[in-house]
Amino acid sequence: MHPYIVPLKTLFEKNADPVQAAPMKKYMRDQFAYLGIKTPQSVALQKEFYVEHGLPEITELDPILRDLWSLPQREFQYVAVGLLGRCDKQIPAKFIKTVEYLIITKSWWDTVDSIAGGIVGVHFKRFPDVREKYLSKWRASENFWLRRTTILFQLGYKQETDFDLLCEIIRENLGSQEFFINKAIGWSLRQYARIYPIAVKKFVKATPLHPLSQREALKHLS
Repeated sequence: MHPYIVPLKTLFEKNADPVQAAPMKKYMRDQFAYLGIKTPQSVALQKEFYVEHGLPEITELDPILRDLWSLPQREFQYVAVGLLGRCDKQIPAKFIKTVEYLIITKSWWDTVDSIAGGIVGVHFKRFPDVREKYLSKWRASENFWLRRTTILFQLGYKQETDFDLLCEIIRENLGSQEFFINKAIGWSLRQYARIYPIAVKKFVKATPLHPLSQREALKHLS
């Protein structure tokens, strides 16, 4: 284990709450073990840790994230995502390989969505060449979490959203029976509808979306 995260692991384990861990695990369909540390307490513990230890060197970030990802309790993956978010404007272009690893390993919506809508969105803006290469690769992937990422990475782009691109990716996923794909389609359209509702209504009307996608897309539109 990387020396940087040894005291962090100790700190979190000292604050574990088995009573809270059981319902947290159940909420995630028993996919992961939990220490029982809820978000507000986790944020406070991370703040305490960073005050004392600071942020790691960027050159050490990859092994640190992978070690956090290897720990069984889900809170450590949340710490990893948060740490990566703190460093997202400093990581080099090639760090996309680490990001991809985090998406396809221990995959579930709680980590994938934070990575997709935040970290990948920032990284693709910073490195257009990386965006072109990996967007093409992920769009065609059999791994639906990577495809979900291509649908969601523009969530924070607002007026800068490439709506034509989003529509292309959505069309590529039409007919999917995967809940997480159809939910992502609706979410991405609903987000863009905050900026250009008429464009979203027009697209939804003209596209044979899954009922879940359609319902989510039009959720806040009359």
